Amino acid sequence: MDHRIHQVPAHQALQLPTAKTSKNDNHESSFKDVLAEQQQLKISKHATERLEERNIHINDKQWQAIGEKMEEAKQKGITDSLVVTNKAALLVSAKNNTVVTAMNREEATNRIFTNINGTILIDE
Repeated sequence: MDHRIHQVPAHQALQLPTAKTSKNDNHESSFKDVLAEQQQLKISKHATERLEERNIHINDKQWQAIGEKMEEAKQKGITDSLVVTNKAALLVSAKNNTVVTAMNREEATNRIFTNINGTILIDE
């Protein structure tokens, strides 16, 4: 058996292709844009149908307030929340940033909500 140490030629470091960045590139996204997109509140198909059939209208300002409160709730460890506004009650998954279902306030007064670990009250 040969106990000599053999010299192994040095290999160049693995070079990964670099992304071409150009200020004129329309496909470029900043970290802030990507983060904002990830934090954006989504509405499930089921919730969209419930909002339409129950004639519940929530304006952009209200959606923004709901989204901001959901982020606060998520930071406090809430995963599933009931969001109560003057007109509606929404079940929201904070973990997925998704509105799961919606009902008007009259319907919500006769309901028992389970599997939530937080409630958010929104004044309009």
